[in-house]
This record gives sequence, C-alpha cells and structure tokens, in this order.
Amino acid sequence: MNRFIRKTLFALPLLASLQHAAPVLAAVEIKFGHVGEPGSLFEQSATEFVRIANEKLGDKAKVTAFGSSQLGDDNAMMKKLKLGTIDLALPSSVMSSVDPAFALFEMPYIVKDREHMARIREKVIKPIIYPISEKKGYPILGVWENGFRHITNSKRPIVKPEDLAGIKLRVPQGVWRIEMFKSYGANPAPLSFSEVFVALQTGVMDGQENPISHIWFGRYYEVQKYMSLSRHVYTPAYLVAGAKWKRLDQDIKDALIAAAEEVEPFVAKTAAEIDDKYLGELRKAGIEVNEVDQEAFVKASEPIYAKFAEEVDGGKDMIEQVRALRD
Repeated sequence: MNRFIRKTLFALPLLASLQHAAPVLAAVEIKFGHVGEPGSLFEQSATEFVRIANEKLGDKAKVTAFGSSQLGDDNAMMKKLKLGTIDLALPSSVMSSVDPAFALFEMPYIVKDREHMARIREKVIKPIIYPISEKKGYPILGVWENGFRHITNSKRPIVKPEDLAGIKLRVPQGVWRIEMFKSYGANPAPLSFSEVFVALQTGVMDGQENPISHIWFGRYYEVQKYMSLSRHVYTPAYLVAGAKWKRLDQDIKDALIAAAEEVEPFVAKTAAEIDDKYLGELRKAGIEVNEVDQEAFVKASEPIYAKFAEEVDGGKDMIEQVRALRD
C-alpha cells in the first residue's frame, strides 16, 4: 500500500466524524448604546439590564452596553438603529421627533410622581405608543426613566417663568421643549448631550435642564451657579430596537423583552435614590439650590397643552387619560 493510500484511509474516519459533528455557532452579538456617563441612572439601568438579559439568553446571544455616547449621540444612534448597525438604544426626549405622540411627555407637570408614571406606562404607553413606535421602525422593549428635569444656569435663580427671559438654554432635540421654553421667555437651542459641559463652560449656553443624575454625573455644578428645582418635565427613557429586531429569533426577542420589563422597578427605585443622594451632593458642591413657583409655571404652560391637544392626533384624549390616572 503506497503512502498516499495509507494517508487517505487514515483521514476518512476523521472526515466522517467532522461531517456528523454538530456545528459550533457563535452567540449573537447584541450591541446596546446610550449616552449616560459612568455612575449615572442610564449606566446603572443598562448594567442591570445586561446582567439579567445575558442570564436569560445563556449561549444564544450576548448583550454588550456602550455608554457615554461611544456609539454616537441620540440622533446618531437612532439612525444606526434604522441602518441595523446597532441593535438597541436608550433614547428619551428625542423620541418626540420620531412621532408627535411622544411629546405627551413634553407637557409640563403632566406626570405627578413615579407611581403615576407606572400607571401611565401600563395604560397609555404600552397600548397606544408602543404600536406607533413600532410602525415608525422602533419597537419598544421597555420603559425606563430619564427623570424629573430641573433648570441650572449661571445668571440667576429661576423662580417664575419670566426669570428665564434672555437666558441661552440648552435643550434636547424636539420642537416641543423649544416651544415651551420660548413661551417662558428663554432662548432655547438643541445641543447633543455630550457637548453640554463645554457649551456651559465657554458661555455658549447660560444654562441647561436635566434630571439630577445627569446634572451630577455631567459635573455641571462646576460650570453652573444656580439650580432651580422646577420638575417641569418628566422624561421616560425607552429601550428601543431597530432594523435588526425582525431578524432575531423569537426566543432571543422574548428574553430581551422580559429582561427590559424586569428592570423597570429597579430603574424607578434607583432613580429615587439618586435624586435624594445627589441633590445633597450638589448642595455640598456649592451650587445654589432654590424651589420654583410651580403654579406660575403650570399657568404659563396652558398654551402648550392647547397646542398639543389641537395638533397631535389623539393628543387631547391622551392628556385626559394621563390626568385621570393621577390618583
């Protein structure tokens, strides 16, 4: 028997075993982006989601989170979701640019507290806004939190809407927040979250409005003198998917949705703890904190409510539903 025949006969059993061996499949990679800084509510929420999701997914898929705008700002990530270059993102105010229905949460003082928000999530967001978002190409897996927003600036304490007159105020993307602060007399302008600190530091902007988590972890107390506890808007955060969602196996989708919903109470509890802890830290850091005249802000906001009810399809009904869920 020549050498070639001996080698061939030796290799045949090995080839046969390889042909019948089960293929080794790499886990599906789920890329998840958000703008939150280390330690922020977004970062803590994302970390908890990744932990729970990966436990549920086992070796089927692996979720990896990228914070601090590593995958781009909110607008960039929304485009990447559409293109299918990332899988999940955690947008907030920018969703009002996706569909006007999301601007429900641009209405000042419409959300009373986190218990109220939990009822809104089940009775309004899931049955009404989920289908709207899916039609726009952004399926929602869960509703988390950005939080109650407050105003900081370098000029003066804000007590009534007229105190905002002439202040250059950074706001997130979305026409309704711009409309609201214009009606109060401010000069609002949209700017990416990652650019806010430098804009405040250089005087391009006089102030901004954000939840306590972002104010603390964004270190705005270093470049702002006054913080006014306005609680003017509560902004949910939406865990959304994009173009790649349809291509995922159903068991992977189910695990991701279950994990997103399981995180919801953790987010609310963590958000409340952050508000309590870091408001105290902001005071210690030297920022001057004051309460606002909420009644004056609510009265000044009436035209915004009227415009939303008139211009947004179903807007009046949604406002009435949310108000009915207050108590």
